Parts: sequence; structure tokens; C-alpha cells
Amino acid sequence: MSKNDLIRAAQDAQKQAYAVYSNFCVGAAVRAANGKIYQGCNVENASFGLTVCAERTALFTAIAAGEREFSELAVVSAPGVSPCGACRQVIWELCGDIPITLVDADGNTRETSSARLLPDAFGKEGLSHET
Repeated sequence: MSKNDLIRAAQDAQKQAYAVYSNFCVGAAVRAANGKIYQGCNVENASFGLTVCAERTALFTAIAAGEREFSELAVVSAPGVSPCGACRQVIWELCGDIPITLVDADGNTRETSSARLLPDAFGKEGLSHET
């Protein structure tokens, strides 16, 4: 499967976004290590803190399906923005350092990685459970 398959899956997911407050539709697609692609879109809520981003929706769907290893992620939005801080942390914890393709409304792409988006990242191994 090609990177274009991943981008098309993210573009298709973007069409399903529930962005009735912001009109800012985002789609994401993550490829599991086995090649399977999982999609996600942003879902807004009147209680804005309950809104979920496309990246987390895609990753949580993959996790719910039993996936634990991921090879790449694509995120589509009109301006081609990068993931928010919360998504950066979730991406790092669930995926480690993976390539991320950001896509704008015209199909222009920009390549980055989770390590570049979240320098000095930490995960479960960085948490101390000592009292």
C-alpha cells in the first residue's frame, strides 16, 4: 500500500467530520505495522472540552481493534495544520517516532515526524510510580 492510499483514507475521513461549531474539518489515517489503515475524523461537542480530534479518533479506533504497532500517519485539513499538543502526546505514546504527512485542501503535502512535533517527549517509561 502506498502513501497515497493513506492520504486518500484521511481525505475520505475528513468528509465525515462533525465540525458544526468550528467548520474546521479534519481527517486522519494511521497505518498499522501490518498495513491495515484506520481512519478518524474530528467530532465536536457543545461542551468543547469533549471534542475529539481526528488523529486520536483514528488511533483509538486502531487500538480498539487490537493494533499496537504503527508505521505512519496522515492528517488532512484545509490549511494542512499539524496535530494539536494533546494529539502529539497521544501519537508519541502510542506510536513512538513515526512519519507524519500533513495535507492541505489542494493536496499539497508536508512531511514531519512525531519526534519533530514533540521534542523531549515522554511516555509511560518516563513516569515515576514511587511515592
